[in-house]
Amino acid sequence: MVAEQSDVVHNRIAMLRAERGVSRRELAEALGVHYQTVGYLERGEYSPSLHLALRIAEYFGVAVEVVFSTTPFRRLGE
Repeated sequence: MVAEQSDVVHNRIAMLRAERGVSRRELAEALGVHYQTVGYLERGEYSPSLHLALRIAEYFGVAVEVVFSTTPFRRLGE
């Protein structure tokens, strides 16, 4: 089942990982999830639970709104 546009949760996980030099596997281990789950999240194929979203934000030391949004993030430089 494909999520409707209004159900999509956009995220900056890949950008935050790249900025900090963290692999999918390292993030997954820190969060206690499978590394493929991180890939699904990054591609928007899976929306995290509130608990997981908060843990991801906490891992990166940012507010949850920095990582997740119901609208697409503007590209850097826009």
